[in-house]
Amino acid sequence: MRDIYRYLLFLCHDHHTAEDLVQETFTRAYLHIESIDDTDRIKRWLFRVAHNAFIDRIRREGRVSLGETEYFEQLWDRETPESLLLGKEAGEEALKLLEELPEPQRRAFLLYHHYECSYAEASEIMGIGLSLYKSHLFRARQKMKAYTERRMRRE
Repeated sequence: MRDIYRYLLFLCHDHHTAEDLVQETFTRAYLHIESIDDTDRIKRWLFRVAHNAFIDRIRREGRVSLGETEYFEQLWDRETPESLLLGKEAGEEALKLLEELPEPQRRAFLLYHHYECSYAEASEIMGIGLSLYKSHLFRARQKMKAYTERRMRRE
């Protein structure tokens, strides 16, 4: 449930909307749990249900509302003061870059790198073909790599 919530929160940028979508996701899942044959695929199936709930919400609203990024700034690993100081600026820039990615690239990047879905699982969650998913992920990685190279040159 926590992974579904984080995924939806990153997509919609609003705590209350994400909570509503999590509730909607698990309500839909409860109503259709009999339709899943392979219990090993439940996590992937839940991400797909959450993704569809988010898409349905976007269609109903007609637009995506952008929220504050304060929540994500609080998620940084704060093990030591040094890691906080060193990572804060880079993290803010990376988050800003991630938010600037086109929506399909952002979703592809998050599903693979943050939620550790396989290519096949992520493409199924997003409802697109495997080759298109790989294309989105490749483009997102290229943009993140270019950002890292620019940052290294500055330092």
